[in-house]
Amino acid sequence: MAKDIGIDLGTANVLIYVVGKGIVLNEPSVVAIDTKTDKVLAVGSEAYRMVGRTPGNIRAIRPLKDGVISDFDITEAMLSYFITKLSLKGFLSKPNIMICAPTNITEIERKAIVQAAEKSGGAKVYLEAEPKVAALGAGMDIFKPSGNMVIDMGGGTSDIAILSLGDIVASRSIRVAGDRMNTEIVNYLKHKHNLIIGERTAETVKIKIGTAYPEPGNEEKTMEVRGRDSVSGMPTTTTINAAEVEVAIHDSVEQIVAAAMAVLETTPPELAADIIDRGIMLTGGGALLDGIDKLFSERLTVPVIISEDPLDNVAKGAGVLLEHMDTKNTQENNA
Repeated sequence: MAKDIGIDLGTANVLIYVVGKGIVLNEPSVVAIDTKTDKVLAVGSEAYRMVGRTPGNIRAIRPLKDGVISDFDITEAMLSYFITKLSLKGFLSKPNIMICAPTNITEIERKAIVQAAEKSGGAKVYLEAEPKVAALGAGMDIFKPSGNMVIDMGGGTSDIAILSLGDIVASRSIRVAGDRMNTEIVNYLKHKHNLIIGERTAETVKIKIGTAYPEPGNEEKTMEVRGRDSVSGMPTTTTINAAEVEVAIHDSVEQIVAAAMAVLETTPPELAADIIDRGIMLTGGGALLDGIDKLFSERLTVPVIISEDPLDNVAKGAGVLLEHMDTKNTQENNA
């Protein structure tokens, strides 16, 4: 029999949760194709290693942009590859798939995600809102009549939502997240240091010395960055510090804070009172950015908690929902 699966189809990474087994796959959302033959050469980690390093006839493509599918065929090929690799199809049956998407996607974008999952080998495909699933994966009890707030910062989108009684009361999804911060680091180094670097190097800088909170001591955290001099065109090395990275990504962080404020402003007073008691849960890769919890807590005047495994929350939450549906169906059948 095929096992039911939950998929976090992220702009940066794809995570797959299999009911009864947990998370069985976590790989970058990248596909390398040969442009001459349109043949898929590598998927996931193997393709990610090729980003920025390919010859003319090979392209490393990210088929998702800002949390939605930008290349349908490549997304389908990527999902099919992962499902086949994990042997998730049964001999005579297909798995049910729960897939997660940002809250503000259009009907066309929703259909594209569902179709890609069906074509890659899904029987029934369910689509759920990312912040709801992330809150579940972070261990929040969203089915009670009390307010829970979650900020899920991924690669392509940041989703902010207030949840109560198992559903979203108020939400906002903005296409500003990890990828935008990488671009800002690339631009900052180009303008301030005449250094041209790629997205992968920018991501390494963000992970190693990135910070969202301006504080004393940031100047002392430094890192050597290698790239190409924009004036001479020669390879060169520059040293940058955490304070510079904070300046580079400041605009993106401010936009996420502003979106969180806008959601809080539209929240019913009773639920706002609950959030003051319980705090805000941060999930997604952005939650790992140094100082982000301090910044949110200071600006929103509410306690902020970083979930235990922020990168796994959406996939885990999809699994929890699938298991919840399985028990419900069993109970209904027995009744």
